[in-house]
Amino acid sequence: MTERILVVEDEDKIADVLCDYLAREAYATHRLRRGDEVLPWLRRQRADLILLDLMLPGLSGFEICRALRSTGVAGQAAIIIATARVEEADRLRGLELGADDYICKPFSPREVVARVKAVLRRVRPNAGGRTTGLALDPERWQATWQGRDLGLTAIEFRLVQQMAEQPERIFTREQLMDAMHGNERIVADRTVDSHIKKIRRKIAEVAPGTELIRSVYGIGYKYSELP
Repeated sequence: MTERILVVEDEDKIADVLCDYLAREAYATHRLRRGDEVLPWLRRQRADLILLDLMLPGLSGFEICRALRSTGVAGQAAIIIATARVEEADRLRGLELGADDYICKPFSPREVVARVKAVLRRVRPNAGGRTTGLALDPERWQATWQGRDLGLTAIEFRLVQQMAEQPERIFTREQLMDAMHGNERIVADRTVDSHIKKIRRKIAEVAPGTELIRSVYGIGYKYSELP
């Protein structure tokens, strides 16, 4: 079944670009311009993910998000807020109301597509026939492959999470070091190589012959489940 993305955006140019990029990835898209059109539409139609602006005519994105999660009218649909409101308080409010991700404008449409893929993989791992053997549980800091615990340390979990949430994106060692230690790190870039080696060994113990973390010569690493 083709995954359906509902784009709720009142700016025509942004909506057109998003729908175009999503269609290139074989997603079915539908666009709404007003916030007060969302709930009535979802009572008649199905969406796997909702790309939701906050500043909308009729009903704000916050109000929509709250209504979707409290009424269950959207079913198991994921929600990504995409907005020009960049304040931390707004991001926290959106996530607390049930959004699965929060993207600030201006954004790259390629980044939005990557976020859509990552969220759908996380909340609907088998949607549309797309399968993934990896499951991440941030609350327990646990990563499993096809139900088997990989036994990752906290740092290893951060590395896998950083890459798996944007599959096929190439991360430099510098970016991965930031994921490991943030601004407080004092480590050499080869420390990343050491952790990647350990992660690969743990994956091989659970799934022999499975290569999930791939080296990109001269740049860094990426996560991929493609053959």
